[in-house]
Amino acid sequence: MPRSRTFRLPGAALIAVAALTFTSVGVAAEDSSNGDDSTRNPTSKRFHEETPTPGARTVRHWSGQSVNPADGHTYTYDIVGADPSTGHAATIGVDIIPLDVKVGGRAFNGWDTVAAILASPLFQRADYVSTIATTSFASGAFGKSSGGALSAGNTGVQLLDATMRSQFNKIGTGYHLNLRPAVRRPISIDVPAVDGVVRTNPATNIGFAAVDDTWFQPQVESLIPQLHLSPQRLTVFLTSDLVLYADHMPKHCCVIGAHGAVPTTSPADEESDGQARAGVQTFVWASWMTAGFFTLDPTQSWAKQDINGLSHEITEWANDPFATNLVQAWKSPIAPQYGCNNLLETGDPTLNIGFSVGTNPFHQNAFSDGTYHPQDEAFLPWFMRTSPNDVSQPTQSDSTKGRYTFLGDLNPFSFFHQPPGTC
Repeated sequence: MPRSRTFRLPGAALIAVAALTFTSVGVAAEDSSNGDDSTRNPTSKRFHEETPTPGARTVRHWSGQSVNPADGHTYTYDIVGADPSTGHAATIGVDIIPLDVKVGGRAFNGWDTVAAILASPLFQRADYVSTIATTSFASGAFGKSSGGALSAGNTGVQLLDATMRSQFNKIGTGYHLNLRPAVRRPISIDVPAVDGVVRTNPATNIGFAAVDDTWFQPQVESLIPQLHLSPQRLTVFLTSDLVLYADHMPKHCCVIGAHGAVPTTSPADEESDGQARAGVQTFVWASWMTAGFFTLDPTQSWAKQDINGLSHEITEWANDPFATNLVQAWKSPIAPQYGCNNLLETGDPTLNIGFSVGTNPFHQNAFSDGTYHPQDEAFLPWFMRTSPNDVSQPTQSDSTKGRYTFLGDLNPFSFFHQPPGTC
């Protein structure tokens, strides 16, 4: 266990805020070049990173350190919530801010997916003893398998809580990391013609928006000071079927989510002593993903739907809230787009690997299966090359061996059943 120094969900409240609208002249055109799967290589990114100064107001977190036996280096990190070694619980408030984005005259409204998000395992309690389906991999393709035993004892908890309890082998203890959401009114954003296109998957006829990441990121980050958000809460910017592209080229696609942190200053009149306070606001952006929009073959990238991208980013936020945690460089054979990477990004190595949880009656279509599809996440001992792994929940097949991802034995790659090699 790393050494550290500590520093059933109620109904979501609707917080009234002034509606904000970004407008621009021009309308983006429908992209006539829909490409193939190779042009829709999923990825995620970090937005701004910020280390909190001593005394700064920010999300509750603890600081720890681990020695990596592979390189002999001691790595320090900040993780959201209570120190697992204390056995205490933490609840973090979440401000969900739907972004209703118009691209090419077509609306992609985050507000339309709020009910589905609130009803999902992200904010509702579920059982993780088993799962009916997971990602499979055969003949170079991601498919769907029949699932199996998942995380013994993890019952009646939210998804992030289940993941963190498994990561630190704290199932059955008082350690929890809970999220309590409140929904704000939607914000309307019009994307300039030069910064976004509407694309349609020719295999499924499902449309999605692709927006230039260099335009979108500052739009999101500029909202934080305008909305006077509390830095002690997580901010989630929610979109629908919207992805980002890089290099000002729509074919360099697709970023499906991001997280970051920006400095803030509270007005003096908001503080009890009349003194302004410095803070660090942590935030996440991701889209609800309509089943079938992402790939030309809906039987592939099976898990790329509903909360997949959002679960990826929220778990990464929990394990690296300020986007500053560094580790020994790693490289994933199923996510080569990240290259040789030294960031503690728990969802990046396991991209495309997911599983089924609960019942999802929202936004179902011919490519849905009536469940939610969170992503598998790599655990801290994987990044720290901890072997034997005595930190995480044991695997399904061996009670003496800690798992390196939440799926454990259900992850179809042996690469994730042991620490990674060097880049």
